[in-house]
Amino acid sequence: MAELKVTETKDLTRIERIGAHSHIRGLGLDDALEARSVSQGMVGQKVARRAVGIILQMIKEGKIAGRAVLLAGQPGTGKTAIAMGMAKALGEETPFAMMAGSEIFSLEMSKTEALTQAFRKAIGVRIKEETEIIEGEVVEIQIDRPATTGAASKTGKLTLKTSEMETIYDLGAKMIESLGKEKVQSGDVVAIDKASGKVTKLGRSFARSRDYDAMGPQTRFVQCPDGELQKRKEVVHVVTLHEIDVINSRTQGFLALFTGDTGEIRSEVREQIDSKVSEWREEGKAEIVPGVLFIDEVHMLDIECFSFLNRALENEMAPILVVATNRGITRIRGTNYRSPHGIPIDFLDRLLIISTQPYTEEEIRQILDIRCEEEDVEMSDDAKELLTKIGFETSLRYAIQLITAASLACQKRKGKEVEVEDISRVYTLFVDVKRSVQFLVEYQEQFMFNEVPEQCDDGVMAE
Repeated sequence: MAELKVTETKDLTRIERIGAHSHIRGLGLDDALEARSVSQGMVGQKVARRAVGIILQMIKEGKIAGRAVLLAGQPGTGKTAIAMGMAKALGEETPFAMMAGSEIFSLEMSKTEALTQAFRKAIGVRIKEETEIIEGEVVEIQIDRPATTGAASKTGKLTLKTSEMETIYDLGAKMIESLGKEKVQSGDVVAIDKASGKVTKLGRSFARSRDYDAMGPQTRFVQCPDGELQKRKEVVHVVTLHEIDVINSRTQGFLALFTGDTGEIRSEVREQIDSKVSEWREEGKAEIVPGVLFIDEVHMLDIECFSFLNRALENEMAPILVVATNRGITRIRGTNYRSPHGIPIDFLDRLLIISTQPYTEEEIRQILDIRCEEEDVEMSDDAKELLTKIGFETSLRYAIQLITAASLACQKRKGKEVEVEDISRVYTLFVDVKRSVQFLVEYQEQFMFNEVPEQCDDGVMAE
């Protein structure tokens, strides 16, 4: 008897890549804003997470604008992870804009314009509007196609029903095309916008759940709508001020939203938009959703940028600014003055400072457990112990990078789970910073442009 081979098929509709912070689902706080030890991908940093939880509550209430928070700590202590957890906890409706301090200098626009655009990306406008929709379950679709092509346009009839009524609608060529694009068939529950003719498929009716023996994982079942077919519904759109700026900028137009090349937007355009948004707020048509602007590596900004941020935070439309840095006392870019974190004292005075602490050995083990699960790597307890020790003595980032490399070494020897020998192998292949520096010190004379000062016999560095 021939052996039956079953080939594994992969769903290609979604492409997921494992990133440095892809395991984070939130801040890992309970209802009382107390940090759990291990939750939602977050480990340790309880004090910092609790502090960010309070900031998060301020943002959700939307009453306070123009506050700034500094996440300060050593490299690899979870500053960006906390910011990512904050973004996840805020949800999709609250705008969260992220950028690195060095981005300001690589854009083809002035520094203040780049910061203004970043600020306006972090401020949302919730616009409410009433629209008439037809919502019901499709009973039947009849499409009459002409016998000869080009003789006449297609026509048809659509029968929709709710739990109380049933109506037949005549269809034109555009509606037939829209229904075809959405692949609407009898048994689907649809919503049709009367103004634009947009068709939205809400799902399959529960009454038709037994039509097929097998269903795709994306099939969603919904109840047949109640009441009238035609309803007035309040539709809420959340757009950022930057998106409104780009759409109203005549030189660029809305296509610039897709290309990213927005260019400089005139201040007159922004003033008109701000006044219009203020009118909508007074009329109750819109409300402001203050979001979060996260600037990583904030020490890369220069004195001009800090001066602009000082002024921008005083605006009533300012978002919550969260900045992060791993620098100690260093020079402020654009000056010869030294300051804590490379940030001017007057700007530091505005910041609520949250410090992150180095991870303990136990916390490093828990993070490595989460990363092994995220990267789908089976690892023995002894290998994890060794990797934890490496992470504690070198750096957490180095230990995390060894996981996939060790997994590949394990596959090479056709092993089922990563063992100590795989970790040892990749540890010898890929050196950490300390061993790399040690190698450079030993062989510095053989490298070009060596700038390490030579040490004299009496221990004093020679110029």
